[in-house]
Amino acid sequence: MTFNKIISKGKINKLINPISFRIFSLISILFIFTIFLSKTAMAHCPLCTIGAGAAAGTAVWLGVSKVIVALFIGAFAMSMGMWFSKIPKKKYIPFQKTLIILIVFVSTIIPLTPIFSAIGPLYIPFIGEYGKTYALNYSLASTFAGAGIVFISPLLNKKIKDKRNGKGMAYQGIILTFFLLIAAALIIQVMI
Repeated sequence: MTFNKIISKGKINKLINPISFRIFSLISILFIFTIFLSKTAMAHCPLCTIGAGAAAGTAVWLGVSKVIVALFIGAFAMSMGMWFSKIPKKKYIPFQKTLIILIVFVSTIIPLTPIFSAIGPLYIPFIGEYGKTYALNYSLASTFAGAGIVFISPLLNKKIKDKRNGKGMAYQGIILTFFLLIAAALIIQVMI
């Protein structure tokens, strides 16, 4: 039986549904199994990591600009890198945490660059008599902005808590990170 006949008779649903259900079940079981077997969550901020990834997925689903999706993907990649850098118990090489963050960040961003590439002009008026215009990958710049926000937000959270004598509200770090990401996204959306 040819593929066209299978599709026309509706048999493709019988082929796909059991397979996709099995894959979904396997992934769910592995995820739950991993959670129950882990002793502690050695994370930068697991809620921030999951939230940034979910925000990027939601932004794609809502049809938001590629540049803003890149902002959330950069935040997700940096958060994952910071999370993974805390997993090794011992220091094996100099700058180990920095290297782990860099490797995770680059290995997350590089495969996704063809998907969310948005190139546009960058005009610099003070160079030359009439200024210069360069081609800039807006998505890549936005990725680094998202990574910077996630990298700086724990420091800002700590400074806020220090100003308030060690007190903070519940989920203050997550709220601060998402506030900064959403503010950056709104600024980028208005500018583009």
